[in-house]
Amino acid sequence: MKKLILIVLGFAVVSGLLGQGTRPTRDDIGYCWDIRQADRLMNYLASASTLPETDRLPSLIAGISPHDDYLYAGQVYYHLFKHINAKEVVIFGVTHSPVRKALGDPQDKLIFDSYTYWEGPYQKVNISKLREYLKEKLDKKLYITSNEAHQAEHSLEAMIPFLQHFNRDVRITPIMVTGMNFETMESTSGELSSVIAAYIKENHLKIGKDIFFLISADANHYGKDFDNIPYGEDEKAHRLGTERDQTIADTYLSGEITPGKIKGLTGELWGNSYKDYKDTVWCGKYSIPFGLLTVIHLLEKSDHERRLIGKVFQFSDTYTGGVIPLKKAGLGITAPFSLKHWVSFFSAGYFLK
Repeated sequence: MKKLILIVLGFAVVSGLLGQGTRPTRDDIGYCWDIRQADRLMNYLASASTLPETDRLPSLIAGISPHDDYLYAGQVYYHLFKHINAKEVVIFGVTHSPVRKALGDPQDKLIFDSYTYWEGPYQKVNISKLREYLKEKLDKKLYITSNEAHQAEHSLEAMIPFLQHFNRDVRITPIMVTGMNFETMESTSGELSSVIAAYIKENHLKIGKDIFFLISADANHYGKDFDNIPYGEDEKAHRLGTERDQTIADTYLSGEITPGKIKGLTGELWGNSYKDYKDTVWCGKYSIPFGLLTVIHLLEKSDHERRLIGKVFQFSDTYTGGVIPLKKAGLGITAPFSLKHWVSFFSAGYFLK
């Protein structure tokens, strides 16, 4: 009996060292985790694709994707993911408010997980060896490891079905971004990019072709539910709110992307304090600037002399677009849409010029 206990304990220790099994899915309403569901959705989105000009862009190295329900934002996802073919994808995700509260509201941290795999609709998703490389090389003050956080957070898992549809063998490095001011973002993203640059060099990877940087973010959350009604709750309010959001995206996330431009973005989203919002409740207010700063610093450290250029592919919102007419797909919506409750989102791609 004692020998059996020791064997079991030994197996548990080894399992802990090697990983923590498979991360289960969290949202099985807004996202799809069945092969038939995924194929049905992707086939519909391919047939409804309306932005052929994105096919003429140079190869992308990074992108911003929504994480809202597929029935709302599916087309906006699709225009980005059809350009992602890299075997490794680093995903910068949101740390939503309920997750922050459950963890005691950690700030100035990145959050890693220790799962061996993540669940996917086509097969289990492998974790890139970059994740453990980062944990080994980064200053321990910069991150925490929490499977609890990653299990409770949906913004990263939303990327999986689309990534897997275009590349069954994709490997991911999931990173949740917590609240931090711009100066902390600059220093932390700089350190993170240094470690990633070393990993890329050691493994002879090419940015864009072999490794891609994906940022998960929705834009404005409008309505009393979000304590955010600066323009009221009618058609005019909706027009003013979406015009402001689209102007922010076009101004700060298109064209040449520089640290100064990203700082301007944070000013638009935060106002005077990184802990607040400025008339627009973007849940990507940390993941977007941190992810883009990481890419900018990585290019600097990888001796890339070309500029990082961004293009917003498509902008929409739940009230304007409504639910896509895809029937019997086994998908649903997790929140209503109306003039009193809507969410905006967009996709964007980044390339070198």
